Amino acid sequence: MEGKKTREEVEKSGMIDTWMRKHRLIYSGATKHPFILSIRDGTVDLEAFKTWLGQDYIFVRAFAPFVASVLIKAWKESDDSSDMEVILSGMASLNDEIAWFKSEAAKWGVQLSEVVPQKANQDYCRFLESLMSPDVEYTVAITAFWAIEAVYQASFALCLEDGSKTPAELTETCRRWGNDGFGQYCNSLQKIANRRLGKTPDDVLTKAEVTLLRVLEHEVEFWNMSHGSA
Repeated sequence: MEGKKTREEVEKSGMIDTWMRKHRLIYSGATKHPFILSIRDGTVDLEAFKTWLGQDYIFVRAFAPFVASVLIKAWKESDDSSDMEVILSGMASLNDEIAWFKSEAAKWGVQLSEVVPQKANQDYCRFLESLMSPDVEYTVAITAFWAIEAVYQASFALCLEDGSKTPAELTETCRRWGNDGFGQYCNSLQKIANRRLGKTPDDVLTKAEVTLLRVLEHEVEFWNMSHGSA
């Protein structure tokens, strides 16, 4: 009964918040990376931004089928039909996102057809593909989905805060993920993840935590790649 009580207490506060406190150093590394801070303080190397733009376009094209796989898992495993609507809203926005990347790349003179995925990007895309396996539980997949979206929301919101010196030509990029609407969407995903994590067996809980950490590690490596650091 002791263990059950602890789990119920954690569910009330939310497992995600518990993990964010536990892993605050790597979460901070993913959401306050030097690349993001360079955008916020106006010192960003625009060549680094163009690298990020081309690489992230490739990533988003791999992210779309991952989101589709999460939708299928929700359809099969979810105990709440509204989960599918939240995930569908994310899928719908990806079409606009891909169109945005194409138009932004044209603006910056980035030839997307010539962009070759770098190792950090290849590794991240392979990781996404591994999560699409039917063997991966919905709870694990939705936790990863939330984390991927939340890192971008927190990172780019930082560049919109009062006192930031984000270059005018990058403000639209920061608003795309840093806006309040996207923040509310991330909160909806977090609520789904917390609900699932609050009632999942311990072995799946462990898998979800490990997966969360791997997402954060991949995010740091992706920023490193864009920033030009090892």
